[in-house]
Amino acid sequence: MRRIAFINEKGGTCKTTLAVNTAAWLALRKQCRVLLVDLDTQGHAGKSLGLDVRTLPRNVFHLLTDPEVTLASVARPTGVAGLDVVPAYKEMADFPVVVAQDPRRAHRLADRMREAEAAGYDVVLFDAPPSMGLTTRNILVAASEVVVPVALTYLALDGCAELAETVRQVGESEGRPDLRVTKVVPTLYRKTALATAILERLKAYFPDALAATPLGYNVKVDEAQSHGKTVWEYAPRSPGARMLAAIAAEIHGGPAPTKRKRAARKVA
Repeated sequence: MRRIAFINEKGGTCKTTLAVNTAAWLALRKQCRVLLVDLDTQGHAGKSLGLDVRTLPRNVFHLLTDPEVTLASVARPTGVAGLDVVPAYKEMADFPVVVAQDPRRAHRLADRMREAEAAGYDVVLFDAPPSMGLTTRNILVAASEVVVPVALTYLALDGCAELAETVRQVGESEGRPDLRVTKVVPTLYRKTALATAILERLKAYFPDALAATPLGYNVKVDEAQSHGKTVWEYAPRSPGARMLAAIAAEIHGGPAPTKRKRAARKVA
């Protein structure tokens, strides 16, 4: 079972857009059985798939804090055949406090994902919050592949370098040599000199992981989310759908040997 995390501690980098539409592409185009796990208090992954996350009696918080709650009881079917979602909402803000005394608090998510494997899911995707706290640590422990969406701005680039180092450190400390950044996806792309310069720096730092297709702005993607649909349901022939399909295909292709440079300051 593949376990792919979409992480960037900076908000507004299109993590949820990529996670939701990649999950849908895998289910629709590759006939995978896919589980999307939202771990952000905003609950945008569930909202983007048509769920009213405010009214659900149980969500990912209850799965991670109550051993009596099963994955089957919180995983919700979506309008995309083969795609289920575990929604999140504001309760996740209390997660670090509730599990603070547990010596295995960073392994809560990984432990519960054994149920996903037993249930026959082919791929699990994690939509991370925009922070590097305990929730994201849980995601890194549970995942084996990390996809980093990077908005083409200077500050987002700097954060990408720090995240790559965090992934390396977690892999070492948790005895997870397989954990690494497998794809870096440029987002919010516009044809500017700054965007071109940042793309060149990303290519130098992640020569084998940088996605060939950057995600530019397309109104149909935003419209789809506002209707609680994926772009495949709402506008499957739009430029946004073509961009997201190309990116999803690269992610599906699996990890390439990573040859990134170790020093984060080289990126900045």
